Amino acid sequence: MATMTKKKLITSIAQELGLHPNDVRNVVQAFLDKITDSLVTGDRLEFRDFGVLEVVMRKAKVGRNPKAADVPIVIPARRAVKFTPGKRMRQRIEESSAPMSHSQHPGS
Repeated sequence: MATMTKKKLITSIAQELGLHPNDVRNVVQAFLDKITDSLVTGDRLEFRDFGVLEVVMRKAKVGRNPKAADVPIVIPARRAVKFTPGKRMRQRIEESSAPMSHSQHPGS
């Protein structure tokens, strides 16, 4: 499985739509900047069929260092971005025939 970088995404869109890569780059960067700005101000972003981005508060918790398991590490509460996939994205991912290898599963 490959990694889709911003550069690859821009090149792909430019070729597919016959646009200059610099024009696509400007639009993609403006889009990403607006998403970031909206999340910083506490807005919830909803893109039909794609998904929802929102800022949530993660609770403080106690973690452990595997090398020194007897010493607890306090992980402070923090703000984090949560993504919930939309119905269409979820369905397409579930229907995809490419199973993930063990190393590609989250938490592996």
